[in-house]
Amino acid sequence: MNQQFEQFAARTAPAIFVVLWSTGFVATKYVLNSAEPLTYLSIRMACVVGLMAIIAAIARPKWPDRAGIGHSIVAGLLVHGFYLGGTAVAISHSIPAGLSALIPGLQPILTSTLANRWLGERVTPLQWTGLLLGLAGVVLILHNRPMSGEAGWGWFASGVSLVSITLGTLYQRRYCNAIDWRAGNLVQYIAVTIFFGLGAWLFENNEVHWTAEFVLALSWLAVVLSIGSIGLLYWLIRRSAATSVASLFYLVPAVTSLMAYVLFGEKLDAVAITGMTACAAAVFLVNRRSA
Repeated sequence: MNQQFEQFAARTAPAIFVVLWSTGFVATKYVLNSAEPLTYLSIRMACVVGLMAIIAAIARPKWPDRAGIGHSIVAGLLVHGFYLGGTAVAISHSIPAGLSALIPGLQPILTSTLANRWLGERVTPLQWTGLLLGLAGVVLILHNRPMSGEAGWGWFASGVSLVSITLGTLYQRRYCNAIDWRAGNLVQYIAVTIFFGLGAWLFENNEVHWTAEFVLALSWLAVVLSIGSIGLLYWLIRRSAATSVASLFYLVPAVTSLMAYVLFGEKLDAVAITGMTACAAAVFLVNRRSA
C-alpha cells in the first residue's frame, strides 16, 4: 500500500508542483495592489515563520549543526530571498503576471549547464535538445515585448530571480539534502524574514491596505506556496536529478499565462501559444530517461 502511494505521489507531484508554483505569480499581482513588494514579503515570511515554528515544535526534528544552519541560510536567501524579491519587484514594475514567469522559465538551461559542472550530473544529447527547444519556446513567448524603461527594470528583476532560483536549487541539492526539511525551512524563513524586513525598512514606506483581497492572497502565498510548494520542490530535489526538476519550470510560464488570461484578461497570441507548446515538449525530452 505504501509503495503504491509513493508511486502515485511520484507521478502526480510534478504536475501539482507546476500548478501551485504558477499560482504564486497570480497571487503576487493581487497582494501588490495593497502593499509594496518588500513590505508584503516581510509580512508573508513572518507568517510562514510562525507556521513553521508550530510544525517544528510538534515534530521536534533534528536540528542542523552550525555548518548546516549556514548552508540553510544561503539556500534560503537564494530560493526565497532574491527569487521572490525579484519576482515581486518585476510585477510591481508593470510586468504582467503571465510574463513575470518567463525569465525564470529559462532556469533549466542554466541549471543543466551548472549541474553538468558542479553536481557531476550527465546531461544526455536528447536532454540538451529538449533544453534548447525550451529556450526557443521562451524566446517565442517574449517576442515583441517592451524591454526598456520601467519594463526594463522589471525584466532585470526577473533576471535576478532566474539566477537566484537556479543557484538556490543546486545549492539546496548539494548542501542541504541531509537536513530535515522542517528544521531547515524554519532557518531559511527566519533568514529571509530579516532580509526582507531590512529591505522594506530601507527602501519602502511600509504602508499596507488590509483588504480582503490582500489577506486571502497573502494567506494562499504563505501557506500553499511557502510551505506546500516549497516542501514539494525540496522533496522533488531529493528524489530527482537537478536537471529534471529544473525542467518543470518550463511549464510554469504557460500555466501562469493561462491563469492570467482567465483572471486578468492577459491575452495570448498564436506565436506565444507555439512557444508554450515547445516548452511542454522540452519538459518531456529533458525528463525522458536515456536508453
